[in-house]
Amino acid sequence: MDFVCGHAGRPVTALTHRDVARALLAVPSGVALVAMPDLRRAMMAAGNPLSRAFWDSAKATLSSIESGVATVGDVQRWIESTGTEPILMTPSYFVWPEEDERGPVAAEMYAKLVAYLEERVESGEIDPDALAAGDPEARRAYEELQEHWLSTPLPDGRVPGHAVSDEQDEELFAAWDEEEAFALSELRRIVGELPKQPEMPAAELETAAARLRQLLAMPGYPASVLRACAGYDDRPMPDDDRELWLAVAAGIAGPVSDLAESGDVLEEFADLAGELSDEDAALANLCAIQHADWLAGVAALTRMGPGVLASPERLARLIAESEDIDIDEQDDDDLDATEGLFESVVALWRYLGIVDEDEVLTPLGWWGLPKALELAWSPTPE
Repeated sequence: MDFVCGHAGRPVTALTHRDVARALLAVPSGVALVAMPDLRRAMMAAGNPLSRAFWDSAKATLSSIESGVATVGDVQRWIESTGTEPILMTPSYFVWPEEDERGPVAAEMYAKLVAYLEERVESGEIDPDALAAGDPEARRAYEELQEHWLSTPLPDGRVPGHAVSDEQDEELFAAWDEEEAFALSELRRIVGELPKQPEMPAAELETAAARLRQLLAMPGYPASVLRACAGYDDRPMPDDDRELWLAVAAGIAGPVSDLAESGDVLEEFADLAGELSDEDAALANLCAIQHADWLAGVAALTRMGPGVLASPERLARLIAESEDIDIDEQDDDDLDATEGLFESVVALWRYLGIVDEDEVLTPLGWWGLPKALELAWSPTPE
């Protein structure tokens, strides 16, 4: 009893089904099963017996855990059936962060929802016994109650679901910015240590930029992807060849925007059995490549210089063998996955003259790749 009260931070008379369930799960299932009869008698003597349905469900769940047949979902469902445990993922796909990953706002909102649910149990609006018995109507009402709370403004004006999501977004963006800043510093260090700095091939750049301007004016792939990468669907292209070329090359490493929507975009996404278009597949691949992979691949090419093979297969191998990043040992599946992502990259590089038709790095690519990557990772002026 002392352990359960200490774990819940409440006296025995205030313990809820959720408090006891969480305490039972905090110890080995065998220990919990042995201790449960004494715990039940102690709570009954203290005037807070809980319900028979709860104790039966607790025994069944702990026995399943002990025998190794319970799934994580089974256990989560049981905790939620206590009537005051927030649903991990609601029908509208709101997902609570794991307990050890909640920021101050998520922790606050979670506690507020628990308190709200406790009030609903006290008023009889939530029936934990019906939830424990698996009553579908009770479960549906329980889910709808939480959905409503998450989307209803609090007295201070905050909408709980939005507040939690905003905090998660801020944390994600902060982690992304930190990773990008580190990658940028490493890139600058690597380029700065080169025995010979790449020089801009003016004639090749002029030719590539002229070809690129013609390409960007065309409909469909690859022009649509390159425009989206550089953000030129909703803004004019610069007159300066160097600025244009670097913006598009940087966009491949860090796409600025999504594809412009077409009239049948909803119909395309509704066709779940259909394959992705070349445009969607290419942009998805670009967005899936991590900073570390870009850094390792471009660093290796920059060190080796023009004339080196820069095929997707070669890039995957260079990334796997790189000493510039921390990477686990790669198996064939990992290499195939990296190669698949960089197939879209190398295909687009050919249109910019970064590699030639044989997928060999050109002098323009040697000069432009590190500069493009630096541009992609540099903070955008506000």
